[in-house]
Amino acid sequence: MLLEHSYAVSVEWTGNRGTGTSDYKSYGRELVVSAEGKHDLEASADPAFRGNSDRWNPEELLLAALSQCHLLSYLHVAASHGVVVVAYTDSASGVMEQTRDGGGHFTSATLHPVVTIAGGDVELAESLHAEASAKCFIAASVNFEVRHEPTTLVS
Repeated sequence: MLLEHSYAVSVEWTGNRGTGTSDYKSYGRELVVSAEGKHDLEASADPAFRGNSDRWNPEELLLAALSQCHLLSYLHVAASHGVVVVAYTDSASGVMEQTRDGGGHFTSATLHPVVTIAGGDVELAESLHAEASAKCFIAASVNFEVRHEPTTLVS
């Protein structure tokens, strides 16, 4: 039996500067993402697309989702294999290609997890990134390569 999980968010455009979308430069790209019981997330377009640099943009949020999903999947598989993780950080990066028609798509993302384990088998700890990637719901949902360049430290 397959388990199904449902999620819901609301997105509200807050960038009407009084004339709506009367022309490309007349409106702001500000928006608010909300979900029941959570803090609002202020977002915008990337500055390259007339957005605000002090707000999250969709491209950053996609990378954050990939990084967070891998982290959580990695912690799960580490615990299942007896690897004790005591710290985990990641600096995710991605490449988006803009097409001539104004569209575009991500071509790749690279996660750079730095995992600190409490002793044990470093090779096993590094090998678990492949299993974590296979279990990551977000990585399984994108149509571009998600690479992993892990570093494992022993405390």
